[in-house]
Amino acid sequence: MQCHCDSKQPYAGCCQPFLEGGLDAPTPLALMRSRYSAYRLGLGEYLVKTWHPDTLGELDAATLGESGLHTEWLDLAIVFARGSAADDEGEVEFKVRYRENGRVVLLHERSRFVRLEGRWVYHSGIHNPPKIGPNQPCPCGNGKKYKHCCGRR
Repeated sequence: MQCHCDSKQPYAGCCQPFLEGGLDAPTPLALMRSRYSAYRLGLGEYLVKTWHPDTLGELDAATLGESGLHTEWLDLAIVFARGSAADDEGEVEFKVRYRENGRVVLLHERSRFVRLEGRWVYHSGIHNPPKIGPNQPCPCGNGKKYKHCCGRR
C-alpha cells in the first residue's frame, strides 16, 4: 500500500514507522509528511505529540483526530523543505487540497519546525505565504536561485 502522504513510497517504509512510535522523524519534511498521514488516519495523539506545546493551545488529540477523519483529503504537494537531521530549525512549504461542504479547498502553508528535547516538532505556520520570486535565493538553502531549484517542481 502506498503511503498516505502522497510520497509514492510504500507506507511501511515511509510514515508508518513514525506513526507507530518506533522512530522519530529525522527531518522536518519527514515529520510534515507523517503529520499529514496522521491527519488522514485520525491519529490525534501523534499530532499532539509532534506539536510544540507553546503553540498547541486548546487543541487536544480527540479534536484533532476527529477533524482529520471527517475531512476528505485529496492530496499533498511539497513546495520546498529546509532542515536536515543536523539542524535545530527547519521549514516546509506545502499545499494540501481537501473537500469541505462539497467544494475543494486549498491550504497553502509555510510551516516552521524546531527541535524539542532532541526530536522535531511542528511549531507554527504562515498561511498563504508570500510568493518567492524566480530570481530570489531558494529558501531550501542550497544557494541556487529559486527558479533553478524548488521552483522547477
